Amino acid sequence: MRADKQESGYAVESPYVELAVEVFAMLADATRVRIILALQEGGELSVNHIADIVDKSPAAVSQHLAKLRLARIVATRQEGQRVFYRLENEHASRLVADAIHQAEHSLGGTPRHHRTGPVAP
Repeated sequence: MRADKQESGYAVESPYVELAVEVFAMLADATRVRIILALQEGGELSVNHIADIVDKSPAAVSQHLAKLRLARIVATRQEGQRVFYRLENEHASRLVADAIHQAEHSLGGTPRHHRTGPVAP
């Protein structure tokens, strides 16, 4: 079965609908999406490392990470004075990947994720 044809298994009246909307709202920020992509690729990273990757100040990244942590999208590990962040699970990463795939469809033509052969980032 193709991934875009799978059903969620949840009904329209599911109590999780409102919580899902909160997850989408949390991910409706370009910096947070970039943070998730950085963590997806880098695994466990410090605030400064993430800030370098997403080209934002450590203070700004720290604020975004705090929100993602409250939403249980990222988890932390402390080593001395340093705090390392990682994705809590694969779901936010999949949501971001699917959103990017959907964005590719909006550009017309054959989306990158539908092409065969090696694909550059």
